[in-house]
Amino acid sequence: MAHFVQALGLALGVASLLVSANPLPTPAPNLKNAALQNRTGCTFTAAADVSASKKSCATIVLDGITVPSGVTLDLTGLGSGTHVTFQGETTWGYEEWSGPLFSISGADITVTGAPGHSLNGNGAKWWDGKGKFWNLGDGGKTKPKFFYAHSLTGASSITGLNVLNTPVQAFSIDSSTGLTLADITIDNSAGDANSLATNTDAFDVGSSTSITISGAKVQNQDDCLAINSGKSITFTGGTCSGGHGLSIGSVGGRDDNTVSGITIESSTIKNSQNGVRIKTISGATGSVSGVSYKDITLSGITKYGIIIEQDYKNGGPTGNPTTGVPITDLTLGGITGTVESSGTNIQILCGSGSCSSWTWTGISVTGGKTSSSCKNVPSGASC
Repeated sequence: MAHFVQALGLALGVASLLVSANPLPTPAPNLKNAALQNRTGCTFTAAADVSASKKSCATIVLDGITVPSGVTLDLTGLGSGTHVTFQGETTWGYEEWSGPLFSISGADITVTGAPGHSLNGNGAKWWDGKGKFWNLGDGGKTKPKFFYAHSLTGASSITGLNVLNTPVQAFSIDSSTGLTLADITIDNSAGDANSLATNTDAFDVGSSTSITISGAKVQNQDDCLAINSGKSITFTGGTCSGGHGLSIGSVGGRDDNTVSGITIESSTIKNSQNGVRIKTISGATGSVSGVSYKDITLSGITKYGIIIEQDYKNGGPTGNPTTGVPITDLTLGGITGTVESSGTNIQILCGSGSCSSWTWTGISVTGGKTSSSCKNVPSGASC
């Protein structure tokens, strides 16, 4: 027995030497977490301080900032993983300029709002009832765009923001990938008075991939959603009121004119000019493919319950659709609801052979007129 204990002790001693001589490898450091730990938590009450110090912050609280006129609240180029919180009321001073009022970019960025916060664009200072046909020179004040979500990458998110009174377009999403926008409220209802607010699109998307917009509550005077270009984009669980509907386009006439892999679903459109809308630019080139609208409920629609047109130009239809932006692999399912008696249930204006592979099921849009001017309606759809 003594010999066994001695042998066991010798074996354990040798094993201990071997472990000491060959230690287990140390895990590689998490450089991302290390970089965050080396940055600080920052609370800002002035826009100028944000620009000067933002890159040194792991967390940023924007606490009741009054942004001077003609100034962008600039959070572009943030360090990876930065968390931004709006606290209190953020407001902007008045000046005629193109904006944006707020801009943010970076990788794995998180933007949230603290309880009771608001982002108030003070739109009434700019609203003048003009600018609807800005490209035709109808004048009016130069109005700043509101929120640039440009070049947000990784797994970035913007959640739970309360937005009021944007001068014109609210969210511009461009050159972004993997971005989620959830539970955002945009209330421009004050702009309904005397029809003073125009071009107040809620979400404009361009040249972006893998974007999800969920749970939006929008009251505005233009498109609730307008996808001008991009791939793998989802809009779900939204409520849109007062505007121009859930739109693809207008497509064409830009540097990027491709829209593909779009899902717009489980949403309500009420008291709006249009419901489901796809518009491509007359005489332009590009493509719209793989678009799906499903389970959309309409009520109080004043112009078109469903409108798909390849004749859009200068803010409206020409009546002469062209073929340069084909609309293919379009699925509409479960589109139901009502149009005002002065409106039209469904309007389709396609060029010859430029609309194909459409699948429509469960379409019940009633109350309005039946169009007598549809053109080149593809198999699978009805007008």
